[in-house]
This record gives sequence, structure tokens and C-alpha cells, in this order.
Amino acid sequence: MTTVYWTRLDAPVGPLLLTADADGALTSLSVPGQKGAQTAADGWRHDAGPFRTAAERLAAYFAGELEEFGLPLSARGTEFRQRVWAALDEVPYGATVTYGEIAARIGAPRAAVRAVGGAIGANPLLIVRPCHRVIGADGAMTGYAGGVDRKAWLLTLEGAIAGGAPSAPGTARQVTGTPRPPAAGS
Repeated sequence: MTTVYWTRLDAPVGPLLLTADADGALTSLSVPGQKGAQTAADGWRHDAGPFRTAAERLAAYFAGELEEFGLPLSARGTEFRQRVWAALDEVPYGATVTYGEIAARIGAPRAAVRAVGGAIGANPLLIVRPCHRVIGADGAMTGYAGGVDRKAWLLTLEGAIAGGAPSAPGTARQVTGTPRPPAAGS
């Protein structure tokens, strides 16, 4: 049986659930209400020790002091998903790309945009593998497993969007100074 370590960290976007393998590589990072989020399972070891570096780097990121996590990541997925996730890892802090641009980066045809979107939506490592940096071709704040208002908050934190950021789909919130985190339950 493979050992899975887990811990929870408080964050401006709500409590984070992190999992890691026996080597200490992050295998998932989930937020409350996330589509397909991990939940602690019987047999997992609750131990904050393997997550010290991740906790420090996440705190620095949320404080606006860190742009690259540089953490060992180990997410399981098909070869196609791995290619999409590797392309996500190349999107720089403060930048956005479209689903079509990710498809082009991995050499997939334009018709593969839906499959690329599915792979991005299945990313188990929110925030540290920056799927929040992918937007619609028209610049729209499209789906995010952690919620569109979290996506907008993260992009505002990174300076990729300025001014108003949606607090929930269909509503607007004026953002000045440090972005306010979304409600923990969203």
C-alpha cells in the first residue's frame, strides 16, 4: 500500500487540503467546494512535516512575495493530461493564456480544445499548477474547479487582472489594494 500524507493549511482562499506521496512530492491541493476535490481517506497519514516547504511557499505566494513554487509535484494522469499540465507549469506568474494556446503548445489540433479544457479541469494541484491562468479565447473568466471568484482573486493577486474582479459568477466587486479573498465556502 502506498503511503499518502495529508494536511490542511489556512489560506486567504479557504482551507487547503494538501496530499503528498512517500517521497514528499505534492499529489494534490484542493480548496473548499472544488469540483473533484480530494477528501482525507482512511489509511492516510495526517502529518504536517512533509508540507513545511509547501506551507512556507504558499504563505509567501499569498503575501505577494513568491512567483514560482519550485515544489516537487507528482500528479497521476494520462499521457495527454501530463502534457497539458506540463504546459500549465510554463505559464508565468501574472500572465494568462487561452485553452487554444495550451492546445497549440502541446501540438494538439484546434479541435482538441475541449479535451484540453477537460485536462485542465482535472488538474489535482490547484494554485501550484496554475490552471487559474487559463482564460477563454474572448478573455472571459471561464470555469475553474475551485470557483470562478477564486480564479479572479488569484489573477488579481498576480496582477494579471486589475480593477473589478467577480465575487461570484454574474456579480462584480471593486478590487483596490490587496484583493479580498473569496468566501471560504465558495
